Amino acid sequence: MSSQTPVAHAAPELPVPEPPRGLRGHPWLTLFSVAIGVMMVALDGTIVAIANPAIKDDLGASFGDVQWITNGYMLALAVSLITAGKLGDRFGHRQTFLIGIVGFAAASGAIGFSSQVTLVIVFRVFQGLFGALLMPAALGLLRATFPAEKLNMAIGIWGMVIGASTAGGPIVGGLLVEHVNWQSVFFINVPVGVLALVLGLVILKDHRAENAPRSFDIPGIVLLSAAMFCLIWPLIKAADWGWGDMKTWGFLIGAVVLFALFALLETRVREPLIPLRMFRSVPLTAGTILMVLMAFAFMGGLFFVTFYLQNVHGMSPVDSGLHLLPLTGMMIVASPLAGVLITKFGPRIPLVGGMVFTAIATYGMSGLDTNTGTGPMSVWFALLGLGLAPVMVGATEVIVGNAPLELSGVAGGLQQAAMQVGGSLGTAVLGAVMASRVESDLPGKWQSAGLPPIPPAQMPKVSDAVSAGIAPVPKHTPPEFAQKITSVAHDTFVSGMGLAFTVACGVAVVAAIVALFTKRGANAEAGAGVGHI
Repeated sequence: MSSQTPVAHAAPELPVPEPPRGLRGHPWLTLFSVAIGVMMVALDGTIVAIANPAIKDDLGASFGDVQWITNGYMLALAVSLITAGKLGDRFGHRQTFLIGIVGFAAASGAIGFSSQVTLVIVFRVFQGLFGALLMPAALGLLRATFPAEKLNMAIGIWGMVIGASTAGGPIVGGLLVEHVNWQSVFFINVPVGVLALVLGLVILKDHRAENAPRSFDIPGIVLLSAAMFCLIWPLIKAADWGWGDMKTWGFLIGAVVLFALFALLETRVREPLIPLRMFRSVPLTAGTILMVLMAFAFMGGLFFVTFYLQNVHGMSPVDSGLHLLPLTGMMIVASPLAGVLITKFGPRIPLVGGMVFTAIATYGMSGLDTNTGTGPMSVWFALLGLGLAPVMVGATEVIVGNAPLELSGVAGGLQQAAMQVGGSLGTAVLGAVMASRVESDLPGKWQSAGLPPIPPAQMPKVSDAVSAGIAPVPKHTPPEFAQKITSVAHDTFVSGMGLAFTVACGVAVVAAIVALFTKRGANAEAGAGVGHI
């Protein structure tokens, strides 16, 4: 069967739809409707980081509390994504999307009214849970609404919205915190959520495959959720615990055991949470691995860029966000174009090319130093955006398009979970690379600058500060010594960042090789076996 066969024509249980005469079920209006909801979740992933210092000061929170504001959201989102996708496959993606919208907006409003940091953390967890309902449902709705020859373009625009929202978070957050208050960062989700809800009620049409799952794999949900927690949690805490700590390895070993038990269970239940036969599809498996590697290189590397811009170059959050506009702008422009190219040529060439561009960009960013100007930075940021756009679009299409229609929600959850795992893994591993380089280089650079030796008891604290690009200048330090400390700290940070980007470049090269195994969705029809390769 041709890969250009529209989804609606290929699914025997879904009759060929007539061209939409009204609003409900219109493909492009459906895309607009789900994009509003997705924008709200994607924006929240980065906008809150700007508000954290203000929350800490206003509510008297500890640094650990502030970490939980981010970690609670990330954990809830990562742990719930695949289960949320299954809920959409079972009850309909329209219903789960609308519930996710209402819950996410309500949790956001509740955070804005919270006067205790504990309540902020609790409602951030609820944000993550409801956000998990939104993301796979959006992909499921697009998969069911668009014919195959237009799906790539739709996913391209969807990826554009996510990329722009994610990168625009620091700018929007900085403006709101500076000119309104930290609560406005959360209150803004309420009117956006109301708009998304109204559009969803009017436009979205429920599509359900005849052979959609009719039961729940409760033990599978428990095992997978526990395994994801045991994987993500030590990655989040590795910087505090250390990679040699037994807690870190205990959780990681526990994750491996739980994933193994989950895989064994899935072969024995009638309606598994994730039918393992999905992974007989080489393109789907390659797309999932590619998404992990892409997120590793992108999100792990971008983690250091914000420290570089704000702490080394002394930019405000808003200014640093503006300096990332070449990255954001290129993703906005290139994502729909990537959809067109993937539709015309298939995903393999754009995906390989995208990861090659990403490798070149990360290699170029490994050469950034304390004196690099806006022009060279912008070139590498723009090239990174150009590389990421086809990968965001193409890998998503490969994963969702190679899964049966009745499992589109699970496939969407798998795609998002792969991004979360890759991002967490990239931040943790590249953070460890940075810390290792700082620990090895700092004493020598410090001594060469003629500075007084750092007491051994204070070295871990000084290294932590330098790993974030902060110059650990004590109060009342004479100006000449303060300048030397700042120079050593920034030079050491840039050295560590360069090594981290070199590792990210290597990961991008591996991802380019993995991309060779992708191809256009082989299972456009709902009933097709997933073993097609």
